[in-house]
Amino acid sequence: MSAHGERKARKAKVGAASPSVDGAEIARFSALADEWWDPLGKFRPLHRINPVRLAYVRERAVAHFGRAAKTLRPLAGLRVLDIGCGGGLLAEPMARLGGRVTGIDASEPNIAVARTHADESKLAIDYRAATAEELAEQGLHFDIVLNMEVVEHVADVRSFLKASVALLAPGGMMVLATINRTPQSFALAIVAAEYLLGWLPRGTHDWRKFLRPSELAAHLRACGAELTELKGVRYSLLTERFALADDLSANYMALAVRG
Repeated sequence: MSAHGERKARKAKVGAASPSVDGAEIARFSALADEWWDPLGKFRPLHRINPVRLAYVRERAVAHFGRAAKTLRPLAGLRVLDIGCGGGLLAEPMARLGGRVTGIDASEPNIAVARTHADESKLAIDYRAATAEELAEQGLHFDIVLNMEVVEHVADVRSFLKASVALLAPGGMMVLATINRTPQSFALAIVAAEYLLGWLPRGTHDWRKFLRPSELAAHLRACGAELTELKGVRYSLLTERFALADDLSANYMALAVRG
């Protein structure tokens, strides 16, 4: 088989047996793979929200695992899985914080970009073109599982979260970031972000796939994890920054643990 044929075969295999994979979603993000590390490109909103996400994960991990807060590598030795890692915007900072990071994505172009950038940054990250279901079948476990802006893009939420929880070691923690299904989120995440401000390509989100916090909690509980905290994420047009808030009507983050 030629090299081209082998690449096509590998692409066909990624996610083939994973009911949570939405082929249209993977194709959409694969087409944008080269823009992951452009702070002014199509992933500009992720670059802007990343500081808030990183601070939240770091603070909760320090508290959960009893680590020293005032250290450069508080995640040292902890196994971290970034599901739907894209180009590595979150995986790389996790590695710098000391985590033993594995990043997975169903898009091979995304993984190729992530590997190249990690090599250039001299970071050892285990990137794999794979899905949560495929990894769970291997019996792997991680202390921290990150599900950031992923659940609103999967085809089967229950299958995806079941695999995600299975990948979580007993006593581990999962951090999720997603969007609530409310009139406010339709106005902000779709009308404003995709049509008025042009932050995201039109069609990036399907409002019907957004999860209310109560729905997310129910799915997690059925899969063996307990949702322990919810925090809203709000954007200020005045400061052009994201910040944690008590308002859960649009973007929100969730912390879950497995007993």
